[in-house]
Amino acid sequence: VEKMTDLVAVWEVALSDGVHRIEFEHGTTSGKRVVYVDGKEEIRKEWMFKLVGKETFTIGAAQTKATINIDAVSGFAYEYSLEINGKSLKKYMENRLKTTNTWILSLGGTDYRVVLEKDTMDVWCNGQKMETVGEFVEDGTETHFSVGDHSCCIKAVSSGKRKEGIIHTLIVNDTEIPEAVE
Repeated sequence: VEKMTDLVAVWEVALSDGVHRIEFEHGTTSGKRVVYVDGKEEIRKEWMFKLVGKETFTIGAAQTKATINIDAVSGFAYEYSLEINGKSLKKYMENRLKTTNTWILSLGGTDYRVVLEKDTMDVWCNGQKMETVGEFVEDGTETHFSVGDHSCCIKAVSSGKRKEGIIHTLIVNDTEIPEAVE
C-alpha cells in the first residue's frame, strides 16, 4: 500500500446515511490530485500542470455533490476548502442542523445513528433509509419504524412557539433518547 505522503486535507462530513471521511492528496511537485471518500479512491489525476482548481465528486447514498477547491495563498502555499452542495462545509452543516435531527443510541451492544430529515420526514439508520409508518395523534404526529427487534417512534409536537416550531423526539422501547450534536 502506497503511503499517503501528499495528504494535505481531511474532512468529516455528517450526512443522513452516516459520517463520511474525505481525504485529499495534492502533490505540489507532481501536480498529483487524489480524492478518497471513506478510504476508497474516487479521483486520481497525475501530472496536472495547473496546481490550483477544483475537484468535484459525490458522497454517500444520496450522491451528495462535493467540491474541493485548491487556491494558491502565497508562493508555494495552498489552501484547500470543501463545499457540499455548493455551500462551504460550515454553512452546509449549520443548515443541516436546522433541517435534520440526529440521535445516537446503543441497543443490545450495537450503536445506531438515527437521522430524521424534517423536510421529507425520511428516517435513516446506520446508512439505510428506513420503512416508516406515520400517524396523526392528538398532539401531533408519530413516525414508527423498527431497529432490529426494537420499536422506535419519532414524535413531532408543536412547541407552541413560532420560533421553535416543531419539536421532534425519538422514543425507543418507551425511553426518550437525547438528541446528538455532531
